[in-house]
Amino acid sequence: MVQRAAAVRSGPPLRATVGDALKIVIVGGFGAGKTTLVGAVSEIPPLSTEEIMTTAGVGIDDPAAVADKNTTTVAFDFGRITLNDRQVLYLFGAPGQQRFWFLWDQLFGGSLGAVVLVDTRRIADSWYAIDRLEHHGMPFIVAVNRFDGPRPPLARVRQALDLSPRIPLIECDARARRSAKHVLIDLVAHLTDLHSAERTP
Repeated sequence: MVQRAAAVRSGPPLRATVGDALKIVIVGGFGAGKTTLVGAVSEIPPLSTEEIMTTAGVGIDDPAAVADKNTTTVAFDFGRITLNDRQVLYLFGAPGQQRFWFLWDQLFGGSLGAVVLVDTRRIADSWYAIDRLEHHGMPFIVAVNRFDGPRPPLARVRQALDLSPRIPLIECDARARRSAKHVLIDLVAHLTDLHSAERTP
């Protein structure tokens, strides 16, 4: 049986003037750093559905490249960022294991866009995320989470993912608030560019 690894904690309330709620989804493979990114950038202690990994997951989850990982998301992570007096951004971190991918379509509903977080040690785990986002027609950017170890250049990552030149590909450190914040800024800039292009005659 799994055990509860985190509890929901309260945070500062929303401003009374907030009227617009914006939603972004963070997707990627198992152990790519989605929970870490949400926790790094959220202004409130994030709601997390992390559970302790046990021997029941042997043969189901593959922790080979993340041997120090002992918890895993079983539903989603949730964080919040107040952008201004009127707008608040809600972050949803999707579970990475294949057995929970059925939840992704529900998390995509109402989202403005997404971030695909990539661990280059397990780059093939990102293919499904990109495929599902393209299937839904949802705008996204790709962020390479730079862990310790080999650091293939972005051009090689783009080639391995067969990523269109139109899709931004950036580097980040999901553990660092400033870096995680810039991932979201880059996504918003990409969404703004797409919106502007659609309005251009």
